Amino acid sequence: MDIQRLLTRLSLNIIIQFGVVVVIVGIAIAWKYDFLYQFYFENQQTQTGIIINSAIASLMLIGMLNILYHLIRYGREEQAIAGFVNNIESFKVDLMEGLPPHSIIVKRLLTMKSIEAAAGEINHSALSAMLTADESTKFGLIKFINNILILTGVLGTIIALSIALLGASDLIDSAAGSLGGMGLVIHGMSTALSTTITAIVSYVIFGYFYTRLNDVQTHLISGIEHLTSVYLMPQFVKRSDYIVNKMGDLIKSIIHATDNLKNTQKIYHASALTLKETISSNQEQINHMSVGLSEVKSLLADNIKNTQEIYHASTQTLQETISSNQEQISRLASDLSEIKSLLREGFRLSPEHADDK
Repeated sequence: MDIQRLLTRLSLNIIIQFGVVVVIVGIAIAWKYDFLYQFYFENQQTQTGIIINSAIASLMLIGMLNILYHLIRYGREEQAIAGFVNNIESFKVDLMEGLPPHSIIVKRLLTMKSIEAAAGEINHSALSAMLTADESTKFGLIKFINNILILTGVLGTIIALSIALLGASDLIDSAAGSLGGMGLVIHGMSTALSTTITAIVSYVIFGYFYTRLNDVQTHLISGIEHLTSVYLMPQFVKRSDYIVNKMGDLIKSIIHATDNLKNTQKIYHASALTLKETISSNQEQINHMSVGLSEVKSLLADNIKNTQEIYHASTQTLQETISSNQEQISRLASDLSEIKSLLREGFRLSPEHADDK
């Protein structure tokens, strides 16, 4: 969205020019104060020129203050537009965050929301026309002053010429030919020139700032309508081509999802084949392990049988050895008994003594 021109502080530039003109006028008045005082206030036979010039200056001052007020107001509106654009670029949910509730852009957004809530049709041209008409009505006093400001100079000229004519009439009617009427004629001509100069200078300055105020208004309304057409209208107005585009995007999304589903099915099929191969391989390994376990079982059974036979043979051998030992012990015992008997007979020992010996 082209938003660079929306951020231009045109009203601030005009306010700066306003201040520069005020400073220049003040310096000019201070520089030529004696001349201006003599031209406007000294040697005035009547108060007509002072009154008319004061009225022209007052009208100009009121108009300029009014222009300054609207320039400041439009400056705030431009800041609101800049804040609105910043909210758009920041992707904020609430586009009115930080904006004055009475700004034009906020009113436009609320108006469009209310029309949408009422299920009405949003007419951008009608909204633009209403905004332009509403802003134009606020320049009533400024337009009036701009239209009559130059006429006040003409009015002052006419009044001054009337005074001059009265002075000429007095001069003609004066039998003595006094110069009083001539002074009134000169006063009238001077008043006519002064009021005309005041009105022209005031009209030039006021007309320039009035034109620049219209430029600021046009720039602001253009920014509002630009944001409305580029950002707000697509959000609120659903046209047939918009629906067609959305349907096209939806169909593209469905096709993309279908392609992804096909790819996913291919992946699942390959995974299933891999899993089947893995199961088959595991089954073969399990069969091999079963055969190995059977062999181990048979080997263990044979080893256990051999071990039992060896144990049985060892037991018999041990029993035979024990029996043989017992027989040997019995023979030894018998031999010992015979030896005892021989000893007893040889040493003629008593049986008890022989036993002790």
